[in-house]
Amino acid sequence: MKTTITGASGFVGQNLSRYLEENGVEVDRLSLRNPAWELAETDAVIHLAGKAHDTKNTSEESEYFKINTDLTNKLFDGFLKSNAKDFIYFSSVKAAADTVDGILDETCKSDPQTAYGKSKLQAEEHLLKQNLPEGKRLFIIRPCMIHGPGNKGNLNLLYKVVEKGIPWPLAAFENKRSFLSIDNLNFLIEKMLISELPSGIYNFADDNPVSTNRLVTLIAEASGKKPKLYKISVKSVMSMAKLGDKLKLPLNSERLKKLTESYVVSNQKIKTALKIENLPLSAEEGLIKTIKSFKSKR
Repeated sequence: MKTTITGASGFVGQNLSRYLEENGVEVDRLSLRNPAWELAETDAVIHLAGKAHDTKNTSEESEYFKINTDLTNKLFDGFLKSNAKDFIYFSSVKAAADTVDGILDETCKSDPQTAYGKSKLQAEEHLLKQNLPEGKRLFIIRPCMIHGPGNKGNLNLLYKVVEKGIPWPLAAFENKRSFLSIDNLNFLIEKMLISELPSGIYNFADDNPVSTNRLVTLIAEASGKKPKLYKISVKSVMSMAKLGDKLKLPLNSERLKKLTESYVVSNQKIKTALKIENLPLSAEEGLIKTIKSFKSKR
């Protein structure tokens, strides 16, 4: 089997490419940065390339639609004209909702509030409206926060805070969040490629959510430190975050939301379709693996 992957130089792309090759899949890395790109002969297209959500809010909204929507549509047009069987589009749970009340599954009505989420949803809607020839499949993947060894982002930021012995001041926020380890992502994609899975939208997440307070504890334990969980009043913390918005400080409203909101994503649809009871790694096992990778780089 031959698979074409866009965005192969990114964190997910590098890991997924290596995993598939180790499991006997030939991988063609297609860069869409080259205006003259062409879709070569392949069995499946995995579209990872895109503009990620900018938590500093410095990006022009048009950039999201140019890259996440227009470029995706162009690539899909090439797929429809090709002999490839599968098109896997990596969208995002943010195409469905920026905040979640309860558990997010594939039946929830989409209502994104950011340009990032809206651009992802517009691409989804365009792809779903196209006439899919017989023998072809379209998978729209909505992953939640992806992490793994080599990953940068909020997990790494949180690790630095805890590893330095700085008390976690947000313990007053009670939440649960879904995560997705790169190992579980790789496992699911490989299973999809060799399965008879029908076209559709599928959420990707680890089996169980984890609270931020529990995550802080895991980081502390992996670092050989005692967890320091301080419960500063929610009102005071939110005031500090608003000040961070104005002064461009590390703690701003967007980052506070990411660190403290509840965002639980159901993965039951994909597991049921693939006849999987549990993913290879539990949420905590995956997080510990990522956390230990931060420590090993010191």
